[in-house]
Amino acid sequence: MARKFSGLEISLIVLFTIVSIIAVALVVVLATKTPAVRDEPTPGKCPSDVNINPDRRINCIPDQFATEKICAQRGCCWSPLNTTTYPWCIYGDNHGYKVDSTEKTSAVRLSRISSPTIFGNDIDNVLLTTESQTASRLRFKITDPSKKRYEVPHQHVQAFTGSEASNAKYNIEVSNSPFSIKVIRKSNNRVLFDTSVGPLVYSDQYLQISTKLPSNYFYGIGEHIHKRFRHDTYWKNWPIFTRDELPGDNNHNLYGHHTFFTCIEDNTGLSFGVFLMNSNAMEMFIQPTPIITYRVTGGILDFYIFVGDNPEQVVQQYFIGRPAMPAYWGLGFQLSRWNYGTLDEVKKVVERNRAAGIPFDVQVTDIDYMEEKKDFTYDLDKFAGLPEFVQDLHNHGQKYVIILDPAISIGKRLNGAAYDTYIRGSQQDVWVKNADGQTPLVGEVWPGLTVFPDFTSSACTEWWANECKFFHDTVPYDGLWIDMNEVSSFIRGSSEGCEPNKLNYPPFTPGILDRLMYSKTICMDAVQHWGSQYDVHSLYGYSMTIATEKAIERVFPNKRSFILTRSTFAGTGKHAAHWLGDNTALWEHMEWSITGLLEFSLFGIPYAGADICGFIGDTSEELCTRWMQLGAFYPFSRNHNAENYISQDPAAFGENSVLVRSSRHYLNIRYTLLPFLYTLFYKAHVYGDTVARPFLHEFYTDENSWIEDTQFLWGPSLLITPVLKQGADIVSAYIPDAVWYDYETGGKRPWRKERVEMYLPIDKIGLHLRGGYIFPIQQPNVTTTASRNNPLGLIIALDENKEASGDFFWDDGESKGKKWNPIDTLEIILVHSSSFTSSLAFEEIKILGFQYGATNITVTDLNNNVLTSNHQLSHDPSNQVLQITGLKLQLGQSYRLKWTSTFPLKERFGCYPDDDGETMEKCQARGCLWNRTGKCYYPSEENPYAVSSIRYSSNGITADLKMTPGTQRSLPYPNPIPNLRLEVKYHKNEMLQFKIYDADKKRYEVPVPLNISSSPSSTYEGRLYDVEIKEKPFGIQIRRRSTGVVIWDSQLPGFAFHDQFIQISTRLPSEFLYGFGEVEHTAFKRDLNWHTWGMFTRDQPPGYKLNSYGFHPYHMVMENEGNAHGVLLLNSNGMDVTFQPTPALTYRTLGGILDFYMFLGPTPEGATRQYHELIGHPVMPPYWALGFQLCRYGYRNTSEISSLYDEMVKAQIPYDVQYTDIDYMERQLDFTLNRPRFQDLPQFVDKIRRDGMKYIIILDPAISGNETDPYPAFTKGVEQDVFVKWPNTDEICWAKVWPDLPNVTIDESLTEDEAVNASRAHVAFPDFFRKNTTDWWTNEIVDFYNNVMKFDGLWIDMNEPSSFVNGTTTNVCRNDSLNFPPYFPALTKRGEGLHFRTMCMETEQILSDGTSVLHYDVHNLYGWSQVKPTYDALQKATGKRGIVISRSTYPTGGQWGGHWLGDNYAEWSNLDKSIIGMMEFSLFGISYTGADICGFFNNSEYELCTRWMQLGSFYPFSRNHNIAKTIRQDPVAWNETFANMSRDVLNIRYTLLPHFYTLMHEIHANGGTVIRPLLHEFFDDKETWIIFKQFLWGSAFMVSPVMEWGATSVRAYVPDARWFDFHTGLDIGIRKIYHDFDAPLEKINLHVRGGHILPCQEPAQNTVHSRKNFMGLIVAMDENHMAQGSLFWDDGDSIDTYEKGQYLLVHFKLNQNTLTSSVTHNGYSNPEELRLGYIKVWGESQTQISSVELIYNGQTQSVTHKYDLTNGILEIDLRDKAVLLENNIEISWKT
Repeated sequence: MARKFSGLEISLIVLFTIVSIIAVALVVVLATKTPAVRDEPTPGKCPSDVNINPDRRINCIPDQFATEKICAQRGCCWSPLNTTTYPWCIYGDNHGYKVDSTEKTSAVRLSRISSPTIFGNDIDNVLLTTESQTASRLRFKITDPSKKRYEVPHQHVQAFTGSEASNAKYNIEVSNSPFSIKVIRKSNNRVLFDTSVGPLVYSDQYLQISTKLPSNYFYGIGEHIHKRFRHDTYWKNWPIFTRDELPGDNNHNLYGHHTFFTCIEDNTGLSFGVFLMNSNAMEMFIQPTPIITYRVTGGILDFYIFVGDNPEQVVQQYFIGRPAMPAYWGLGFQLSRWNYGTLDEVKKVVERNRAAGIPFDVQVTDIDYMEEKKDFTYDLDKFAGLPEFVQDLHNHGQKYVIILDPAISIGKRLNGAAYDTYIRGSQQDVWVKNADGQTPLVGEVWPGLTVFPDFTSSACTEWWANECKFFHDTVPYDGLWIDMNEVSSFIRGSSEGCEPNKLNYPPFTPGILDRLMYSKTICMDAVQHWGSQYDVHSLYGYSMTIATEKAIERVFPNKRSFILTRSTFAGTGKHAAHWLGDNTALWEHMEWSITGLLEFSLFGIPYAGADICGFIGDTSEELCTRWMQLGAFYPFSRNHNAENYISQDPAAFGENSVLVRSSRHYLNIRYTLLPFLYTLFYKAHVYGDTVARPFLHEFYTDENSWIEDTQFLWGPSLLITPVLKQGADIVSAYIPDAVWYDYETGGKRPWRKERVEMYLPIDKIGLHLRGGYIFPIQQPNVTTTASRNNPLGLIIALDENKEASGDFFWDDGESKGKKWNPIDTLEIILVHSSSFTSSLAFEEIKILGFQYGATNITVTDLNNNVLTSNHQLSHDPSNQVLQITGLKLQLGQSYRLKWTSTFPLKERFGCYPDDDGETMEKCQARGCLWNRTGKCYYPSEENPYAVSSIRYSSNGITADLKMTPGTQRSLPYPNPIPNLRLEVKYHKNEMLQFKIYDADKKRYEVPVPLNISSSPSSTYEGRLYDVEIKEKPFGIQIRRRSTGVVIWDSQLPGFAFHDQFIQISTRLPSEFLYGFGEVEHTAFKRDLNWHTWGMFTRDQPPGYKLNSYGFHPYHMVMENEGNAHGVLLLNSNGMDVTFQPTPALTYRTLGGILDFYMFLGPTPEGATRQYHELIGHPVMPPYWALGFQLCRYGYRNTSEISSLYDEMVKAQIPYDVQYTDIDYMERQLDFTLNRPRFQDLPQFVDKIRRDGMKYIIILDPAISGNETDPYPAFTKGVEQDVFVKWPNTDEICWAKVWPDLPNVTIDESLTEDEAVNASRAHVAFPDFFRKNTTDWWTNEIVDFYNNVMKFDGLWIDMNEPSSFVNGTTTNVCRNDSLNFPPYFPALTKRGEGLHFRTMCMETEQILSDGTSVLHYDVHNLYGWSQVKPTYDALQKATGKRGIVISRSTYPTGGQWGGHWLGDNYAEWSNLDKSIIGMMEFSLFGISYTGADICGFFNNSEYELCTRWMQLGSFYPFSRNHNIAKTIRQDPVAWNETFANMSRDVLNIRYTLLPHFYTLMHEIHANGGTVIRPLLHEFFDDKETWIIFKQFLWGSAFMVSPVMEWGATSVRAYVPDARWFDFHTGLDIGIRKIYHDFDAPLEKINLHVRGGHILPCQEPAQNTVHSRKNFMGLIVAMDENHMAQGSLFWDDGDSIDTYEKGQYLLVHFKLNQNTLTSSVTHNGYSNPEELRLGYIKVWGESQTQISSVELIYNGQTQSVTHKYDLTNGILEIDLRDKAVLLENNIEISWKT
């Protein structure tokens, strides 16, 4: 930690510095008593051309500003240049040494060449000793043979007694005069180390040697801030001398002393390392060429050269002691800060991070826990209860680490008592001494005046161990953090200053901070057991670490515990971990930490990390989020910061912050991977491997890897790519040459040996697993104590050869001194035959790169004896991950797993969708594969497009797709589009869009307006999804964040984008898919067993796989986890979709673009509402439209309709709407009246409307053009240019539909086809896209309403558009490629042409903006284009809301109209299909739907019609309708029993109309479903996912009809809720099971869900009358006696009452025995309609109710009630209380 200085202190420091500078020159002379230069210096031979090799110049004046005079005094060459970057004073050839003897020997004497001295006291004779210690390690040292000089007393530097290596990889060459040494690699004669570039200088206090390196790529040297891992060779000076200094953007010497560096020579990976064993202050000067010059202040030159085959091998050879094996818990996450202030604050931090679920093993306290910062004390006030707190940590499986500084206070305790630690230390004489060797040196650190333990003495080590033990007896800490051990002191030297001698003021001071040897430390002449501080200063931390390890052994016998040290030296890693010091909360510091981490990996200290989020300064949430992600993969992972800055532990940012979620996520990954990390540390401990590993150590043959330092590896195989720049979410990442898998998805990445733009939003860090490796894992927990008890597993990442290997080390996690034997390790080898062997067991195995699912998995022993195993397996085909769970293989035994895997049929995507008979020859001609079952399919990796230029933004992604030459299949579809563009837009957190279109040419896009904001509202933090663009092959993957499930994956074969053939496939996350229409389906859930469904609007009665009236390319999927999503393909061209059991879905469309919208839910109702938000909420029907309706095609005249009406009224059957089909028209001409038969129809309509009835007429789009009498509809249409024409002409494309020719006798015995030829007129189709057409259409409707007859709604039919001829009256169109496209979808009459029974595809339509489009593109929009103009015209004509019923539909059309399910059949099978159809159209946003009750075609029969009337009474659009020439089927057509049944069931409907109307309002306001599948409410119950013979109205009313002939019971599913029988009010007492309900012919089973309140009303003949009756409430209690509901009410018929606020909204709530009715919006009042007359409460407890009270208008009244004690039914009568629902009401009852 860094100390903050006061203003006075800063002033004194500045003054002292000035004085020191003035004194330096004097001190040099006086202290050394040596002249600075010799007499009469003469330079040696100097370069003749100063510009030759300036980069090789060795500076002769490194200590001061160079002048010519000084240069001459030193006998060097003055050679100024035009820049001061290069030295101006350089060595000639008169400096250095020469070899005294030419004999080749390991010891060579060198004598100094006569020359002026540089820094005095030169040693004239030195000894060079070389030792070939191993084949790869050379040692050479230069010493004074006449006098013992200081040498580092390192435990791993011993006298070499072995014989010279005979197989050395190196040669040594010694040059004689001047002396130099070269180390040469034998294999290629490359010079690795060459000192000939500069002279050897060897004086008492200045040693200099230079060496030239063979490569610019070298790494290491420290401790400093190196911005880049690879050294910058441009004239850099790096001083080395341990110092308490904040890391920064400078060359300051920091805490550690490391001279080791590695150098990679070439792209074969050959590398070497150099280590100078010297602890004196020095500098290493680096200059281009490259050359390194060592300038050392003492000791000897003791070099080790390590010659390796690759960089990792060089580090393994670095002999200074293998790294310590950390305790397992030490690899957990740690929390710390300087100055929590109090123990209470520490507790808060611990608790909030526990509550946030942060994996967290260690709590650390800094010096603030101490009493006055004295070691081995704790503050009994602020940290009272510390021992108990530590026990709480232990109880939670956590550890406690304390800080200890070396400086020991000489003062007393706070209470005046002696400070025993100091007393005992003094008694044992353990302190560093002054120069006299007797008196302890006194400095000043945190506690004030202090002494410093001499950890180089055994007595001190003993004292230190005892003190640690004594304190542990008080506070049971678990590990030690030792700080300030450079050694640091806040005063320079000592409290008495330092003597002016050669140690404190040497002749040469390296470029250390302050240029003063004892700055911020103790005097250099201080004495320690190992020597003077001048020599051993940089060993202080090292010696303290060794002593602390001894202390740990005392406190924790045979345990590893934990030691963290700030100051380090070569070999420290054998004993302790290291953090990178007091960094700053800056982005660049986070980035630089990676270089620091990698350098300490070289230094043999792999257990290292930086202070996560920064120590100094206030962090930001973004910075801390990114740093927590990175820090989760520091080997030593600790979040730590300084006092007076904001808290930065993860939970401090809020439990639900992105930082917390991200931190928890990645720490969980860390804990998952701890077995892998622990194994890496084992290999580091045993073999010297690196843990945090530079790219170049693995991919040394790739020169790109030599400079990568913003990414790193764990071991050889986990690639870590952090975000290191503020505001960035895209990282330019280098991906080395291997197979890589995304850690989080398991998906294989396409990248290899390339730089990529990696998208890493705020909560992501890049994690990739290398193929060919096996990773041991463990289920994580919040501590390692807990996680170690969880099941183990393996992640197997296959390489390109489908092989992988790995190893695993496991022990108790903390024991020390154990000799690890082979049984503790495991090697697992995956072979191509799909098996692997292990001697340790795991419960879960995940195999990455497993393309297809596995079968026949068996577990055997190594003798192939099959063992019983209850394993399960699952395969994720999107990511090609096989997961095997439930293995339960016991530890200590050996097993083999075997499986088989083939290319399964369900994974094959068809290459021959055409209907012309696929053969092997045709298949192979397409470049596809043929299997023996006679099917043609694409190769598994087929994709003709390559991805380029992926661009990410906060709002989405764009990418370019280019067709790759030679990859395209030979498909028979012309005009492939070579350049495509992909756009992904994140519109909302729950909705995204992705579209693919022609990058070069505008193509047709659907002209349907959608509700999309121009400004996306999504935020990264809130999005429910992540999108990834797959490149090789191209695909789009969309993943649900909450589960990680891939919900869209188009990285599949067969993607094609041709002018008239576009194909894309996607995997589905489950088999539970719903939607796509309009096609008759046999179940609500789609059958994915190889079915293709065509979509193209056509006048086609419903039938299996027959494309019908509507076009809805929307589907919803229930994911296996219970989430739901929806997908819309906004495309209006003819298409088909193929389902296959993969599960997968293939779209094929004939034009346009691919424009997808996805809705993430996550509930099915939520996804549906989100879809409706896009396409528009469903229309709000008028109240009367929820009444029962009657129609038939074939009414003969008005009197027939009038008689029907009278009979219905007489039978008192509720009934609101009467229709006429085209019979009412003259010759089926729109806007005419059949005068002979229906001339009195207008009068009849007026009559029934006065009685409260409504009337709806039918209109077809086709307008006759053959009229002999005036027909304004046509003539005006021609005048206003409203009809569809042939392209580029003024010629109408004629067709034939219903209108008959004038003056032709109609032969009703003819078939329809015969009548077409005999009597049908030519007709023209209005182009409803045109503005003039909508005006024309509106005028015709208004004129008919005003001048012919009144109506209340419009029924538009035949608007697919339907024609009775093919294309035109000649049955011949003019463009074969459009009518017979190259691919013909799987449509009805496939091969007959798209123009079959409709218009020619080449006809021209004109959009409202004037754009010309082909009918080919907009055919499926015809009905859509008609519905809104019709709705607008209806409202203009009537001035009322009205309703439009349309046969043809397209997404968004539900905003303006309803839909009936078409011309069905009077068959039992059509009942359940009507439920399926209604549920599908609920998804499609058209909730006002229903089927023709009792069937349209064929004669109905009594029982069928009975059951259909019961079911149809609960259609939103409830209409009985059938065709001419069949028997009547209206309710009064059968018998009295039928009429009574109809009346009773319709009375139930009318009773519930207020509830149904409220539901219609809710979806109109918010979107959603009225007819609701059970799965929408009970999505957590998978049984509901397949149910389609029951349905819900909203969430509370369940309908279970009988739909089988002769059945008197119905088997229905009862979802998991409380349910009441609607007929009796009784709790049925069952749930979550199927049940056989009694269902005699007159009964339909209806149930009300507990917890809901349903508003209702007494029924009447029609809604005009029923709306005036008493209202009531059905209150169905849940298990907790709670319920709620609402009522929407308006006048029932006005336009936009909700939008205008002209409505009443009431909320009902039951809480135990109190029911409230609260008005939440009061914009409508009508006391006649809003009288509350009765309440039924179902589900009361069986306790007698004594009284019921009403609080209304401020008055409390007793009300009449009746209570059925046995059945818990309470009935409350309010009819006499004049209670209105437009006022607040409270009713309560007492027991």
